[in-house]
Amino acid sequence: MATMKQVAQRAGVSTSTVSHVINNTRAVSEDVRTRVLAVIDEMHYIPSAVARSLKNDKTRTIGVSVPDNTNPGFAELLRGIEDAAFEVGYTIMLGNGYEDPQRQAAHLRSLIEKRIDGLVLVAGAARDELAPLLAAQRVPIVLADHDIAAVDTDFIGLDHEQTGYLATRHLVELGHRRIACIAGPRAQPAGQERLAGVRRALAEAGLQLDPAHLVHGEPDCEGGHDAARALLALALPPTALFACNDLMALGALCAAQEAGVAVPGQLSVVGADDLGMAAFAMPRLTTVAQPTYAMGRRLTALLIDRIGGGSLPRHRERLPGRLVVRQSSGRPQEHEVLAPTGT
Repeated sequence: MATMKQVAQRAGVSTSTVSHVINNTRAVSEDVRTRVLAVIDEMHYIPSAVARSLKNDKTRTIGVSVPDNTNPGFAELLRGIEDAAFEVGYTIMLGNGYEDPQRQAAHLRSLIEKRIDGLVLVAGAARDELAPLLAAQRVPIVLADHDIAAVDTDFIGLDHEQTGYLATRHLVELGHRRIACIAGPRAQPAGQERLAGVRRALAEAGLQLDPAHLVHGEPDCEGGHDAARALLALALPPTALFACNDLMALGALCAAQEAGVAVPGQLSVVGADDLGMAAFAMPRLTTVAQPTYAMGRRLTALLIDRIGGGSLPRHRERLPGRLVVRQSSGRPQEHEVLAPTGT
């Protein structure tokens, strides 16, 4: 690998001149600049980011910490963060927790040790474990999707409560009264917030969520499949269900097909997030689309402003989802339509 000294020797200039050309820190004649840049290109020289950061106190690197990057929703968030960062000359460094709070905390320490300029954090279920570590940091931090009460910093998240509300209200308006919910793990903040939205929509219709119609499971296709199979085996199964993410909803569609239950004729299914695969399920999945990519871009813009010394008041915002009605939801069969209580 070529060094700055070798570039300087080949170009016939001092190493400080090469440094000035790279960092644009002092006027250099156009002839010398052209010659140095040509040698840099010829020798495939890559400046040391570590050395530059020690001199400029900036690495042009943003750390991103997520609970599990195999989740398609996080993949969309990362794409938004990386696109926005790249446009302003920043790269990202990812720490993935694989749903293990201790592992996420260890990755977070590693990111900070590598002199990142700022951090985008999705804490998820690791909020309590990460709070003491975050409170002691001076690096600019923006929290994504899940707030941490003990950390005074900027926050942009999805409106998960409204997501559950929109999905359930849609089913109520179709005439469903036996509505089930497939929620993720009890410790998962987004799932609990979406469940709260389910309860609010039911309460407005004079209904309650039957405890037998609430199933917690892993937030993936297998978890949704197993939960839906249990619901369909009940003596009085639901006529509709809301799965707290699209992966669980897709698993529910599979379970209904295996049980010979027609969707939406006998069971309406609604998901959340509007992953790319949702529009190509059979039947096409009704869901609540989330502005996840846009959230990633907004988080990055906010963090870049903080890195640059921005002094605006703390920013706190939740972004609403949008109901997307497709083929997996419809009116229940006539004999299953009951008037809501209290109306």
